[in-house]
Amino acid sequence: MSNKSKISDGPNKCKITESLWAKAFTSNSEWPDKEEFLDVIYWMRQAIGIVLGLCWGLLPLKGFVGLLLFVVVNAGVIYFYVSNFQSIDEEEYGGMWEITKEGFMTSFAGFLVTWIIIYTGLHGHENL
Repeated sequence: MSNKSKISDGPNKCKITESLWAKAFTSNSEWPDKEEFLDVIYWMRQAIGIVLGLCWGLLPLKGFVGLLLFVVVNAGVIYFYVSNFQSIDEEEYGGMWEITKEGFMTSFAGFLVTWIIIYTGLHGHENL
């Protein structure tokens, strides 16, 4: 069992989670554990994917335009968060490409499912 799982078990789990949330929403936070920062990026991407799927479904975007806009917005938000809000030295994480692709495919899958369900539910009858 690793130290990380020993620390996160028990009554201190809430404090660790709160400090992770605080660091995620505080500008220029210190990230001694690189995995914590990558976890924040991963879950942020998942939220972005679901929110964009809802927006694209409500706006009735279709096809390649919707896909391209998702990629641009998703990558842009993460890039802004990493470089401007957190001021992270991306070389510590293997370069910006490594950070940019962290959790991208699962975010894309969540986006597609949400987009398809919302679009079909609201606008699917127009195509019949």
